[in-house]
Amino acid sequence: MATLPSSSFLSLQFGNDKLFFAHLLPKRCCHRNDSYDGLTPYTVKCRVTRSKEATPVNSSSFIREPHKYFDQVIITVRSGDGGHGAILSLPNQRSDKSKGKDKDKTRKKSSYKRDFDGSLVLPSGGHGGDVVIYADEGKHSLLEFHSKGRFNAKRGGNVDAMGVLTSQLHDGFAAPTLRIPVPVGTVVKHKRGKLLADLAQPGDEVLIARGGLGGISLLEAPDHRRKRLMALTTNVLRDDNDKVLVFGQPGEEVSLDLILRIVADVGLVGLPNAGKSTLLAAITNAKPEIADYPFTTLMPNLGRLDGDPTLGAAMYSSEATMADLPGLIEGAHLGKGLGRNFLRHLRRTRLLVHVVDAATEDPVNDYRTIKDELRMYNPEYLERPYIVVLNKIDLPEARDRLSSLTEEISRIGNDKVNNGDKSGKEREDHPAPKTDKEIEDYPAPLAVVGVSVLKGIRLNEMLKEIRAALKKCGDSNEALEPSERR
Repeated sequence: MATLPSSSFLSLQFGNDKLFFAHLLPKRCCHRNDSYDGLTPYTVKCRVTRSKEATPVNSSSFIREPHKYFDQVIITVRSGDGGHGAILSLPNQRSDKSKGKDKDKTRKKSSYKRDFDGSLVLPSGGHGGDVVIYADEGKHSLLEFHSKGRFNAKRGGNVDAMGVLTSQLHDGFAAPTLRIPVPVGTVVKHKRGKLLADLAQPGDEVLIARGGLGGISLLEAPDHRRKRLMALTTNVLRDDNDKVLVFGQPGEEVSLDLILRIVADVGLVGLPNAGKSTLLAAITNAKPEIADYPFTTLMPNLGRLDGDPTLGAAMYSSEATMADLPGLIEGAHLGKGLGRNFLRHLRRTRLLVHVVDAATEDPVNDYRTIKDELRMYNPEYLERPYIVVLNKIDLPEARDRLSSLTEEISRIGNDKVNNGDKSGKEREDHPAPKTDKEIEDYPAPLAVVGVSVLKGIRLNEMLKEIRAALKKCGDSNEALEPSERR
């Protein structure tokens, strides 16, 4: 490091701005008449060091890759603080004999608010706003919470007082409740993992944080009047330590983990490009993105399946919601591809539909791959009723071996195993423990149907099997309810 001469002056420069000048003089005492001739100027350029701050997440990534953010987010909510009370004093009550009548009228007009037992009612601060999360049918994802992850309710109003107790005083205004809408099927958990609520139905709501209580008001009086006031109210200021009661209570702050589980009756699963999105668009009013490359579907698509027309007026009660999940690949339960992010959305389904491309080299192996991935993630998925749809039978390589494929897939599974609906009992958001059971030890499919979704071949037969399977799920649930009550 270079040493500056004792007789010099220093100019510090940050970028292009010179901040200040410092004269470096000899250690001897300086007087006004000292001459500064011969001083050598030095300029030192410094680089400003900025503190490391958290780099904000680029919101454009939510637009480019919404499938990574739409179903889980961490937010922070805070309820409102309670409003403050006030320290009041009684007005001067000097007797005036000459104005006795006017005094009586004034007393009637300015009579204080009293409770049923005659005690004074003093105003208090307003209640802070609560925070409520509720399920809204108009919401479909949690993407918006990534751009705004903090929600604060309003604080309660203070007692509007000038220090004198009058009959016109009123309580501070209570703050409104902050209501946060989330999609139906959202699971609300503490950031540490405690489950708070499962908002599975429209209109379900949960109180997350309570607003702070408002502070009370205290009467201040001299010592000789304090005993008399104690007979009217207990809210009397005794010493300075009681002033803490005037302040409203602070609100609660909670960090939440919101996890979306799609609410659907039927879930479509299969390898990429098996035709799941095409199937959903063919039998529902959904408009998913369809293309001839894998992983076209990056987010689950929902569609409404019409009821059974043979039921007459009861067909509307047999309607069902169908979800098209992104394609699974081998190793999806370990996080490969997009599978692990979406396997949780099968938890609420009552029926699974395995869509298999019958024109591939080995459709049976593709079917086993999907079954094995479901088993490794959560064995309960294989206990649920399901049917198998062999798609693209209009192609020659699929049409020629349709009967053999149907027979071979029908034999995979155990017909004696009870194939009931077990979607009601859900696990937490982590994979189930591994099981020693093989695929053949789980229930066999309820039906195997060959269709061509693109050409519209045998779609009615497939719909008939799906509706029959859903009816079987409903009947099994009704049979289980009396036994569970016992």
